[in-house]
Parts: sequence; structure tokens; C-alpha cells
Amino acid sequence: MGRIVQLSKNVINQIAAGEVIERPFSVVKELVENSVDAGATKVSIEISNECRNIRIADNGSGIHPDDIMLAFSKHATSKIHSGEDLYAVKTMGFRGEALASIISISKLTCITRTKDFDYGVKVECENSEVKQARTGCAVGTIMEVRDLFYNIPARLKFLKSSKTEYAYISELIQSLALVHPQIAFELKNNGKTTLKTTGQNDVIQVLKEVFSDDISKNLKQVLKTDKVSGLKISGFVSTPDYTRASKKDYYMYVNSRIVKCPVFQKSVDMVYRNLIGSRYPFIILNLEIPPEDVDVNVHPSKKEVRYKNPNQVFNFIYSAIDMALSGIVEKEHLHVVEKPEVEQVSANSKKQGSDDIYVSGNLDWQKVLAKPEEEEQKVVSFAKPKPSPESAKAEYPKYEPKFEHKYEQSRFIEEKHVEQEELIIGQYKKTYILIEREEGLEIVDQHIAEERYIYEKLKKSKNIDCQLLFISDVLPVSPSDKALLEANKDKLEKFGYEIDFLSDTEAIFRKVPQLISKVSPKEILADILENISGNIDNIEESILITTSCKAAVKANTYLNQFQMQEIIKNWRTCEKPFTCPHGRPISKIIEHKDIAKFFQRNA
Repeated sequence: MGRIVQLSKNVINQIAAGEVIERPFSVVKELVENSVDAGATKVSIEISNECRNIRIADNGSGIHPDDIMLAFSKHATSKIHSGEDLYAVKTMGFRGEALASIISISKLTCITRTKDFDYGVKVECENSEVKQARTGCAVGTIMEVRDLFYNIPARLKFLKSSKTEYAYISELIQSLALVHPQIAFELKNNGKTTLKTTGQNDVIQVLKEVFSDDISKNLKQVLKTDKVSGLKISGFVSTPDYTRASKKDYYMYVNSRIVKCPVFQKSVDMVYRNLIGSRYPFIILNLEIPPEDVDVNVHPSKKEVRYKNPNQVFNFIYSAIDMALSGIVEKEHLHVVEKPEVEQVSANSKKQGSDDIYVSGNLDWQKVLAKPEEEEQKVVSFAKPKPSPESAKAEYPKYEPKFEHKYEQSRFIEEKHVEQEELIIGQYKKTYILIEREEGLEIVDQHIAEERYIYEKLKKSKNIDCQLLFISDVLPVSPSDKALLEANKDKLEKFGYEIDFLSDTEAIFRKVPQLISKVSPKEILADILENISGNIDNIEESILITTSCKAAVKANTYLNQFQMQEIIKNWRTCEKPFTCPHGRPISKIIEHKDIAKFFQRNA
């Protein structure tokens, strides 16, 4: 081993830059967030030279001439002034590392001017050396980065193709545009504009500019406020029949900061778990939380956050999305009422309401998040513990339909207008009900429409009607099946099933739910065992889904006009009419304009 030497300032900066600047995306993120913090209403981003040349111009407040040299030094920032400020960060940046890191691995020119001066300042940086001169320019800041990683060839080798690197940048600007609709963003790649927003302060307008006009038709607004805790969440989530194959379209923000937050993500997954199967929703949600209740100083990338009370945050996000999907959104007046008594809900609680989450035991919060991806659909314990900042563990709070605020129903709930008589054309293949609507032709799967209605009805029922079976088939069971059924006997009885065992390999039903009394006991048992054996953390939900499926009218069943009207009328009253409990879509509307277009008619 060689002798110990003191590293030069330039080498030290290059090492430190590796924590902050991983790729071109990092440069764009840091500089554009500076533009946002400077109050810019227009931000232009130009990328060239395989993403190694980056130019960002804004009309923000600019940098004071006396501060410009300090701005490029290590740990210099205008955004915090003391250690206490780290616990109440209100800006995107605050660490004072970005500019110093960028100038150590690139050649940078900065032109900036504030409104208080009739001249601007031009700064040229290379190898961490900074030169300053006066210049003429508009109010705002232009940052021009050239030859990124020119002095770190090893880093260049780890960069992906220019198309991939640009894709990262494009997704970033897309995310920033959605959470800052008041800012007009323009992104160019080698002189060609690939993304442009108009800054009209309208998220729906940004969605149309970034994605398409069609996407806004498939979104539900989310808006919920809790004045007691200072929490507010706003944005949009997709209806369960509008899904994605991955979580790529999870746009999650905390105080307008782009985050990768397990608490946030898990709350979304839990709401949709029985609505979309293995698919994923499209979400744009911004959680506003008092800065002192969230720690953003977790990682140099500033994407990770920690909450003072993760249980409260989880419950708040969950309930807001669940309400939105049920057609409920906060409108105007809030009437604050006394907060309900916080109760601990035991794992064996038999309480059941319209929004019950079935529990199977208390799980450690961090262990739950550590489970593999394939276990994400499993239901975890919900509890409402008294929060403790010192506690390293936390449990999911049980979501109950109790809120800190009462809302005026007339202003708060989107009323469900159910037509007395649907204009039903008839059946197709004795499986689908065809309905003529003003906007087009609606096709409804009769089985899963009724399944959704029965599922919600059973979930709200405190007592399920049962049918005594005086004569029942003797059903063969394996010893392992018997053990599983015996272990969950109380859960089965809760939903109207009573099973007796004649031996270790024989069982009979004493009672079954009245809804499925005509179904073969052998078929019922097979379905129960199939559903609960692979999902032991969600047994009650599985039993509920099995009952609903068995009770619903089957495909390939003839229905008369009255029966079809009854199914559709009941289905229209569902809180979540988009998918069945298994996640399959229930209906499809073919718009009249598309039908007319096919036949070359004017709509």
C-alpha cells in the first residue's frame, strides 16, 4: 500500500459529485428544480450531443451578482440557513451540492440577472474554477452544461444509449409538468421539440398536452383535506377499467416533490387490489403535509422521504382514493367535528362494514414493505396505533369509514343517477347485455355485473341469510384440506358456511349462504379450497368473492327483459361498478361517433 496523501479539491469534488450526479437525468433534475424554486413560469430544456450537452433557461428570480461565486461552491444555498431548517424544508433543493458537483464534471456557463439590476452576470466554470463577468440578458437564469463527464471517462462507459438517457429526462420533465401545471415547460432533443406544456395551471390540460385527450375521460378526481393534521391530497386516479401493465404511470408527489415512497405506493395498491387483478392504475397524486412532519433529507437524490407518522399518512391516502373511486370528492365546505376515538383493531376482530379490510394478524410495517413484488396483492393488517416518533416499527392503520370532517352531502357526493328503465336492446351470445346509450352502445357482461353487485351487498351485510341443508353430499377432503377448513371455521361461519367432518377424509355442509343454496356442495367446497389455500392472508375476502361468483347469473344463460333490467339496475347502484372482485372489466362503451365513422356517416 502506498503513502497517504491529501486529495486535491478537484478530485474531492469529483468523488462527491458521484453521489449527486449519476447521469444526465440528474443534471436536468437539479437545474430544473432550481428553476422551480426560483419561481419560474417558463422553463426551456434543450438536450444534444448524446445527452452530454444540456441547456436550461428560465424566467425565474435569477441569482444576485454578489452571490454568484458562492453559488458554485460546496454546500452553499439560499434555501436553508440552520440545522433546524432541515426539519421544515419547503423547497425542492436545499443541500447546496448540485452546482458544485456539476462544475466538477462538466464545462458550465451560467448567465443570470435579477429584476433589481439592469445588467446580468456571466459565469464560466471548468475543473471547478469559476470566472465572472458582466453581460446583458433578460431576468432569469440560463445554465449551459457541455461535455458532461468529459474528465471522468469511466463514468461515460456506464451511461446507456442516448435514446435511453433521453427517455429518463423526458419522463422527468413529464412528471414535473404534471405537478407544476402553472409552469410552461418545453423539452427539445437535438433541436426538435418533444414535449411542450402551456402553463395554464390546469392538470387536465397538461394531461392532454403530455398524453392525449382520451385519458381525462378515464380519471376520477381525488381531493381530501384534514385541517387537524394539516394533510391534503389532490390529483386524479384512473377508473379500474383503465389500467396499465406496470407501475410506470404512478406519479406520486409529496409537497410537489417527486418521490419513490413505499407508504404511498402500498396505499394505492391496497385500494385497487380487488379491482384490477394484476394490472396497475394510472395515478397523479400530490400529498401536502406539514414540512416538519416529513424528512426529505434521507438520500442525496432527495427522492426518498420518511414520515413522522406513516400510519396516518397511509390511512389518509387510502381513504382519499377509496372515496374517489366510490364517486365521492370534496367540493366546498368542510364542517369540522370532534375526531373519533382512536381504537386498536385486533387481528381477530369480527367487525365488518362497507369498507372493511380483512386482517390476519399484525405485521411489522417495514417487513411488509420488504415482501417480494408477487406478494403485493396480499392483505396486511390494518391497525390504528398511537403514533410514536421514536418507534422503529409501525403497522398499517385499519381504514374505517370515519373521517375527521363531516361533509355536506349535497356538495360532497356525486349523486348516482340511476335510470328507471334502461334502453336494453337484448342479449349477445346469452352472455352480454346490449344497452343503447346517448354516447353509444354499451356492452355489459351479465355475470360479472351481478357478481359486483352481490359482492358489495354481502360486504355491507352484518348478517348473511343461510340455508340449512338436511341432506348433503358427503365430500372427500384431504387431511391438509381438513386442517385448513378447521382453522378458518369461524371465518366460514361469518359468511354463512357451516361444515362438519365425519372423518379425517370426509366432510358435509350443514349450512350454506341462501344465495348459493342451489349450487352443488361439491362445487362450492372445491372453489373455497382453491381460493383460500393459496391466499391465507386474505381468506375472508376470498370466501366473499367465491360466494359472489357462485351466486351471480352464469354466462350462456338466457335472460328475459325483466331479468336484464334488474341486473343492470342493481349494477348501476354499485359504489365501484368498473370491475368485478377479480379485477375483470364489466362494461365497454363503443361510442356512436366511432360506429358512424366505420359506416362513413356523419355522427
